[in-house]
Amino acid sequence: MNATRTDIVELLREGHSNAEITRRLRVDKHRVANIRRELGLPNATRQPLTLEQKWAANTQPVKGGHLRWTGERGASAGTPVMRYKEESYSPAAIAFRIRHGREPEGYAFAECGLNHCVAPDHVDDQPGRARTREQLRYLTGGRARPELCCRGHDQSVHGLYESDGRAYCGECKRQLKAVHA
Repeated sequence: MNATRTDIVELLREGHSNAEITRRLRVDKHRVANIRRELGLPNATRQPLTLEQKWAANTQPVKGGHLRWTGERGASAGTPVMRYKEESYSPAAIAFRIRHGREPEGYAFAECGLNHCVAPDHVDDQPGRARTREQLRYLTGGRARPELCCRGHDQSVHGLYESDGRAYCGECKRQLKAVHA
């Protein structure tokens, strides 16, 4: 990307650090520092944006109401990650909080079809996914899950649903993984 001086000046005036501008625009850090000096702007010593503003600055709208994460990603799985004031955050969890006004229970992520979508309307937490999957089960002709699985585990505690609405026992699945580990 060939960022213009105007692009750099705009981000400097918004209060972004040299490192953030260098990362975002993929420009030479010395160029950013020189422009900052020429404009007489002080170094950004602390984050000028709120958590939500920084989150929004790292998203890109995609057809279908999706939001693609354009910021940092974890090295191994490519999962979106955001650092803010020396803490690490899940962009999906921030999207969930924006939509619901509370912290998610369990992992927050979207099942809308776009890998790692962070659109607040698409992200849900574990209880929300369970409700949606249970509704899907009934809408597709499925029956209520039994009180106990075939191995006697209480399904009000261990009962979960696949993304297509099929019920399964989370405890049986956990034990099976432990045997094969």
